Amino acid sequence: MPERWNALQWNGEPGHYEVYYVTVTDPVSGVGLWIRYTMVAPLPETGEEATCSLWFMAMDPADPSANIGRKVSFPVSELNARTDPFELRIGDAVLSDTGMRGALEQDGRRCEWDLRWQPALPAYGHVHPFLRRAGIAKTILFLPHPDVEVSGMVSWDGRRIDIARAQGGQAHLWGSKHATRWAWVHCSDFGDTANGGSFIDGVSVFVPRLGRELGPNTPVVARVHGTDLMSTSPLAVQRNPSDFGTWGWTFEARTLRRKLECAVTARAEDLVGVTYHDPDGDLAYCYNTEVADLRVQVFERSGPFTEWREAGELVSDRRAHFEYAQRTPIEGLNLAVT
Repeated sequence: MPERWNALQWNGEPGHYEVYYVTVTDPVSGVGLWIRYTMVAPLPETGEEATCSLWFMAMDPADPSANIGRKVSFPVSELNARTDPFELRIGDAVLSDTGMRGALEQDGRRCEWDLRWQPALPAYGHVHPFLRRAGIAKTILFLPHPDVEVSGMVSWDGRRIDIARAQGGQAHLWGSKHATRWAWVHCSDFGDTANGGSFIDGVSVFVPRLGRELGPNTPVVARVHGTDLMSTSPLAVQRNPSDFGTWGWTFEARTLRRKLECAVTARAEDLVGVTYHDPDGDLAYCYNTEVADLRVQVFERSGPFTEWREAGELVSDRRAHFEYAQRTPIEGLNLAVT
């Protein structure tokens, strides 16, 4: 595996998808943003050609009726990448290790973005090296930039937001097949409670194996008050408690001496629905918000046989990023991108 975790993994063969995304919530306007650069190389039996796409989603908790989701697609020949220094281009849109800029236009409606950041932490990975080497995981998720201060601007439909030092993150994932259903959360904006810098990023998945659905498997990576928590071992991801739905997600993440008890809450009106396309032609229906609430109770203990003691709390109101997905659409929740 490469040391540069933003490097494009696609080797030109069918049966592959790849995603880069940035999530950030502007602390002034309260608007959450989700910007994606993606590609999919379908299997030959689908009869479809490889494509790349730009996605722009914005959620305004003060007026959920104004939430938007846009996507434009291109032939995969419009995708170009280099590794050192990293740069990914889809048409005129660019993503690098220090920012992203681009635009898309759909039905005469234009979205633009020009965001920048400075890398602050090393990459964090959710899939244990053993599982990567064994080829068991059908999707690999990495956070090349898990916690960065994002500045710049976004605009859509005549509205412009200037962003200054908003906490966000940039992720990269790739694979051959999405899970059957899953939940995901990211948050690096806990206001004054995050002394020393804190973020959390977790996913909980059910996957098909030998005609059965296995799970949930729940890897979590976090940095709490400047100290890392990596609950990603094969045993930990099976033992971490997890329960999720469109309403949100409750879960725990444990290491030998630290435990996080987490509760994500999402309002239905804040969810933007989109569809993901697997290389085999299957669809996943995903409902995402960048303005969820998150509560994290932190516990510590001195040894493996001692009792847990409460060591603090992290709170994020309307600045956590959450997604729920399954294989069928959900009645009553609209799809902005199909």
